[in-house]
Amino acid sequence: MYRRHFIRFSLASLPIGALAASPARPPVLLVVGDSLSAEYGLARGTGWVALLEKKLQEEKNPTKIVNASISGDTTSGGRSRLAALLKTHQPDVVVIELGSNDALRGLPLSMTEDNLTHMTQAAQQAGAKVLLVGMQMPPNYGADYGNRFSTLFEKVAKAQKTALVPFMLKGVADQKDALKLFQADRIHPSAAAHPTILANILPTLRPLIK
Repeated sequence: MYRRHFIRFSLASLPIGALAASPARPPVLLVVGDSLSAEYGLARGTGWVALLEKKLQEEKNPTKIVNASISGDTTSGGRSRLAALLKTHQPDVVVIELGSNDALRGLPLSMTEDNLTHMTQAAQQAGAKVLLVGMQMPPNYGADYGNRFSTLFEKVAKAQKTALVPFMLKGVADQKDALKLFQADRIHPSAAAHPTILANILPTLRPLIK
C-alpha cells in the first residue's frame, strides 16, 4: 500500500509531459568533401549541398544536413578529422566526396584508396550508411592514370558494399562546351552546374535518407 502511494506521488511530481515519449531525433546527413562541396567561389546557398537541403525542406524531409567540406582537402585530411565528426554529429548517412585534390597533387592512388576505405569502414562502424562520390581526371593526366583513378571509387564501394555515384561532374565536365559551366579557374564548377551535380547525386542518395 505504501509502495503504491509512493509510486503515485512520484509520478504526480513529474513535470507535465515527462511521461510522453521523447521526440525522435531527426536523421543526420554528414557531407565530408572538398571545394566541390564547400561552395568555393560561389554565393552561399548555390552549391549542391545547399540545394539538397532546400529540396529536402520542400519535401518535408526532416533530415539535418551537416556540411563539413573544406576547400583543398584531401582524403588524408578527411580521414584525420572524420572520427571527431562522427562523434560530434552521430550521422545516419555519410557522403564522402574526396579524392580530386589527391590526384591534382600527384599523391599515390594506393594511399587514396586506403584512405577512402578507412573512412567508409569508420562511418559504417559508427552505424552510418555511406555514399562515395567518384570523380574523373582530365585527359591531360594520361589515360592509364585517369582510368585507375576513376575505378578506385568503384573498387572501394564494391569491397565495402556501399553506394556509389561514379562521376560527380557527369553532364558538366564531359560537355563539348564545358567551360561555360566552370568558373574562371576552369577547375571549379559555376553555380549553373550545381543543379546538375545534385541531379547526379540525388537518385543514389535518396534511398539512404528516406
